[in-house]
Amino acid sequence: MSAGGLTRRRGGGRAGGADEQDDSRVSSPVSRNGSAMDQRGPETSFTSGENGHKIAFDPRDLSETEERSKQPKLTLMEEVLLLGLKDKQVRLPVLLEREHFLRPTRMHRHRARPPWPYKHAEGFFAATLSLADRVIEVIDDTLTGEVLLDEALKMMKSSEKMSVNSWIDLMSGETWNLMKIGYQLKQVRERLAKGLVDKGILRTEKRNFLLFDMATHPVADGGAKDDLHRRVRNICTNRTVIIPPNTWLPEDAEFRYLRTVVMVCAAYAANVLENALVTMSHEARERAFAQVDELLAEYSQYPFARRAGGSQAIGANLAQAINDEVNRKDRELQMEIVAACLSVFTRLDSLL
Repeated sequence: MSAGGLTRRRGGGRAGGADEQDDSRVSSPVSRNGSAMDQRGPETSFTSGENGHKIAFDPRDLSETEERSKQPKLTLMEEVLLLGLKDKQVRLPVLLEREHFLRPTRMHRHRARPPWPYKHAEGFFAATLSLADRVIEVIDDTLTGEVLLDEALKMMKSSEKMSVNSWIDLMSGETWNLMKIGYQLKQVRERLAKGLVDKGILRTEKRNFLLFDMATHPVADGGAKDDLHRRVRNICTNRTVIIPPNTWLPEDAEFRYLRTVVMVCAAYAANVLENALVTMSHEARERAFAQVDELLAEYSQYPFARRAGGSQAIGANLAQAINDEVNRKDRELQMEIVAACLSVFTRLDSLL
C-alpha cells in the first residue's frame, strides 16, 4: 500500500529488485514456466491526456466493464426479494442464478451415484435419474462480484460434487445432516437488502420497536420494482411477450426471455408472485397463475417442452424466442441445470 492509501488491484510477477529501482514500472505477469505471457497483452497501457501527460489504464478493466454492462443489474435473488419485500418468508433461488446462464457450472450427463451393489449400472441410472438428482460441478470459478453468489460458488468448487437437489437443500438449511449444516447460507435476506441499498434501489432507515432500534430497508428507487411488475404481467397475460430493454435488463443481455421466465417461476415458488398481480381482477389472476403452472411444467424438463398456444395462447411467441436464445450445443448441460432447479420448484411446499 502506498502512502496515499492506494493499492494495486493486480500484481504482476516481479524480478528481484526491479521494483525498488523504479516504482513506476509494472511488469507483465509471469507464467508458471517462467516465460512472460506476451499473448495476454500489457498489464498497463497509456493514453495521451489533454495536457500531453500520459494516463495509465488496465485494458482488462475496460473489458470487464464492457462485459458487466451487458449483464442484468439485479440478480434473480434480488428480483424475488423486491417482489416479496413485505413478505417475511421468501424462498430465494440461490443456485438458479444468472451466472448459471454464463457457464460456470455444468451437469454431468453420466455422473450419477447409483446405490450399491448397482455400481456397474451407472449408465442405466444416469438415464433414469431426474435432472435434479444428477451431479453438477463448477467449471469456471471466476468471481462474479456478488457476495452471496461468490460464496456459493466457492463452496461448490471446494466441496464434493453433489446434485442440484442436494445443493438447494444444503444452502437453504433444509437438511438433517448436522455434518453439512455449515453449507447453509447465512442472513440471506439482510445481505441481499444491503446489496440493493448499494445499488440505490433500497435505503436504510432505523425504526424504533419499543425497546430497541431496527434497521429497515424501504424502497428508494421504485423503477426496478415497477419494471419487475411489468415483466411479470407481460409473461403472465400477454399473447405476444415483448421485453423492452431498460437499465435493469440491457438489450444485449443474454437469455433475456428465459431469464424472465425463470424469475416468474422463482417468484411463484417463493409465494410472492401475487404481489405483482394485485391490480388485476380475480379471473385475470387465476389465468396468470395457470400460465405460470404451465411454464413450470414445460421448462422444468430439458429439452424445454413449451407447447404452442399454451393457456389461452398467452405467450404464444415464448417458445420461439427462448429457442433462439438457447440454440447452441455448448449450452445444453447448463440449460439442464436451469430445468433441474425449476423441477425442484415444482415440489416446494409453497406450491401446494
